[in-house]
Amino acid sequence: MRIVIGEGSCGIAAGAEKVRNALINCGLDENIISLTGCIGMCYLEPIVDIYDSDNRLTRLVKVSENDAESITEYIKSGNRELIDNLIVSADDEAFLSQQTRIALRRCGIVNPEEIEAYFESDGYTALKKAVCEMTPEEVIEVIKISGLAGRGGAGFPTWFKWNAARQSEGDEKYLICNADEGDPGAFMDRSVLEGDPHVVLEAMTIAGYAIGAKQGYIYVRAEYPIAVQRLRIAIKQAREVGMLGKDIFGTGFDFDIDLRLGAGAFVCGEETALMTSIEGNRGEPRPRPPFPAEKGLYQKPTILNNVETYANVPQIILNGAKWYASMGTETAKGTKVFALGGKIKNTGLVEIPMGTTLRDIIYEIGGGIKGGRQFKAVQTGGPSGGCLTEKHLDTQIDYDSLVAAGSMMGSGGMVVMDETS
Repeated sequence: MRIVIGEGSCGIAAGAEKVRNALINCGLDENIISLTGCIGMCYLEPIVDIYDSDNRLTRLVKVSENDAESITEYIKSGNRELIDNLIVSADDEAFLSQQTRIALRRCGIVNPEEIEAYFESDGYTALKKAVCEMTPEEVIEVIKISGLAGRGGAGFPTWFKWNAARQSEGDEKYLICNADEGDPGAFMDRSVLEGDPHVVLEAMTIAGYAIGAKQGYIYVRAEYPIAVQRLRIAIKQAREVGMLGKDIFGTGFDFDIDLRLGAGAFVCGEETALMTSIEGNRGEPRPRPPFPAEKGLYQKPTILNNVETYANVPQIILNGAKWYASMGTETAKGTKVFALGGKIKNTGLVEIPMGTTLRDIIYEIGGGIKGGRQFKAVQTGGPSGGCLTEKHLDTQIDYDSLVAAGSMMGSGGMVVMDETS
């Protein structure tokens, strides 16, 4: 028997820590209680997952500290009537079953503060495959064939950046993860960092191998204290077991990662302003060219990708480029994570194949508009995006279609409005 409590930012804000303490006060052994990040069902937090001795899951939702006694009695007696009112409904289970989770595959399932949990779910096997069985050029070729594009908003081909940095001259190169995430309504990157920090470390190390870098930086906004804490834990653990540092897997490849905390400047989401900030200067954009792959951080060749982009990389290396490219559309491959918010029933994180329509996201996965009101518009793409109305509901989610409709993909914020907005 084990109990897993969702303790991402949304779960903690809803009272998850109070639930944990109440369960312990009712006599449950602390050793069978562990934490996880957000599984995406933010509207149902706090969420308590109970796994029996056969690893069968019973998911309890909207749990309060007042439910601790009933849950404790259920665990002791097995009488499900004690928790019937807390068990997730079939409709809410459909929120997850309609998704295709790659970037979010471990979020809300593994303990982000235990590297052993990451190892048990194929963690760092992609890194081992890359550095032990593949050349840097082969890694870049796999990313190219997969069609992975930048998930920070621009949709720029990931392989192109990597290849440009690989070909740039110089012994010193850098790698950056943009975890600044400043768009209103966007919380995808935060949830990945809180729920699966090791996936970003693994992907960055693979990318470092591909371009010939020895040092990486994660630029994360200081307003994400839980993400920062779990990243620090993950980096320390990865160093202790040799997944970061010197001579990784005995191959002679050295790579390490450090954190840099942003002070909340929206402009530092732009890659050249972000690099200027890491250098210790006021975060102001630089003219391009030269592009970062040629002259970036400290005027050295640098690549920069966002959290979600990196979160796809290990699965692409493990499962192959064609597997990833088989999802999505002709021009937009793979999946995209969206943060659903606003006047919608099911607020939270949604990961769907490119090509899914706005209607499917809002009405099938999102459950429609709160309170039976009428849909008015959905704002996508952050401040640079636009508002799409009812006539756009059958628009496919991909970079070109959203621009043609008058908005943009952006990092993935999706704010729904009703007729009162």
